[in-house]
Amino acid sequence: MAIAAGFFVYPKWIGGDYMPWRLGLDLVGGSHLVYNIDLSNVSSTNQASVVGGLRDVIEKRINLYGVSEPDIYTSQSGNQAQLYVDLAGITNLSDAINQIGQTPTLDFREVEQNGSGTQYVYTNLTGEYITGASLIFDPTTGQPQVQINFNKDGADIFGRITAANIGKPLAIFLDNQLIEAPTVQSAITGGSAVITGNFTVANAQQLVQRFNAGALPAPITLINQQTVSATLGVDSLKKVMLAGIIGTILVMLFMLFYYRLLGLFASLSLIIYIALTLGIFKIFSVTMTLAGLAGFILTIGMAVDANILIFERIKEELKRGLPKASAIEEGFRRAWSSIRDSNISTSITAIILYLFTSSFVRGFALTLLIGVLVSLFSAITTTRLFLRVFLKDKSTTTKPATA
Repeated sequence: MAIAAGFFVYPKWIGGDYMPWRLGLDLVGGSHLVYNIDLSNVSSTNQASVVGGLRDVIEKRINLYGVSEPDIYTSQSGNQAQLYVDLAGITNLSDAINQIGQTPTLDFREVEQNGSGTQYVYTNLTGEYITGASLIFDPTTGQPQVQINFNKDGADIFGRITAANIGKPLAIFLDNQLIEAPTVQSAITGGSAVITGNFTVANAQQLVQRFNAGALPAPITLINQQTVSATLGVDSLKKVMLAGIIGTILVMLFMLFYYRLLGLFASLSLIIYIALTLGIFKIFSVTMTLAGLAGFILTIGMAVDANILIFERIKEELKRGLPKASAIEEGFRRAWSSIRDSNISTSITAIILYLFTSSFVRGFALTLLIGVLVSLFSAITTTRLFLRVFLKDKSTTTKPATA
């Protein structure tokens, strides 16, 4: 499995063509955009939904522009929020900025069927008449639904439109993209409409966010733009790879010098750990940044640290006079509690960093967490297998019978 992972992660082999590495802005070059979201006219209960909806809309716009796998994230403080857009490999941004830098528009359209196909006629009902959308559940079936609330003028317009389209679909467009076309069951005059369907909670929540992004007044403004050249990104990648290789070799040399044969097993286990971890990064399309690579390199030392605890325990058990096989098992047993507690503490820290930070800190936290989990497998399973196979106790070997 480790050999297959090694071929997979190497760019020139199978993995390079089948599933290329996903590199961050600081490694491949590109542009970093920061937008301010003005939430001063949005109620506190709807702010999170609006921010999430705007992020979703911006991502759809960028995908239409042709940028592959953009990195988009948000942060919020009070009535102001920031939207961050990283476009790896894109340095000419004039067209992209023009598409991104517009507040989403929401409108309702009547659906007409004729000889040329389906036609969508504009109505005068737009997002400015909507006071908000929310996720509700059917009291009988528990099925998630989407509720839309209109102001007084919007309720009057919506009532007239639904009365004229009973039994017909009413299309809802966001940024000129169709997001839903529910069928009108009856005239709706109360200022509140409910969209039903075979929604999952996630689907319904996404629809709520899109409604709020296009309906509630939250203008976005470009406040910062930075461009990283591709040459600088490649240079950074080469330097961090060289640092990782040198660091790994030095760690392996130390283990070989201090622990001899045990150090050889630790070094082999470390190579397997590196191959498996990089394979996981690639399979799950983890965006590799300088900070993420720093987190991964840090886990290399942590993986060896677990082996050091195990080896020291084994040496103590051998000094007590235990046979090799028993000393190995006892060393792993006694070292496990220390390894477990230290890795759990590191994992908790990484999870907190990932959940409550953004940008490069999250990349560092993610690679650190994955690396810690894989290092547990490497230290406990791989190293133990090597020791069990190659350090057999001579006293337990069966001798041939003699006359």
